[in-house]
Amino acid sequence: MRTGRYRHFKGNEYLVMGVARHSETQEEMVVYRPDYGERDLWVRPKSMFM
Repeated sequence: MRTGRYRHFKGNEYLVMGVARHSETQEEMVVYRPDYGERDLWVRPKSMFM
């Protein structure tokens, strides 16, 4: 997955910072932050993000 801005189907934009791996399961996780309101960093399994 490339870094950059992505638009959710509901219209909000997110900035993808990169992909990391879960330390226990090795599952790929997308590191992102909303491009609106609070700008905390979040992670979500790659399979759920796309």
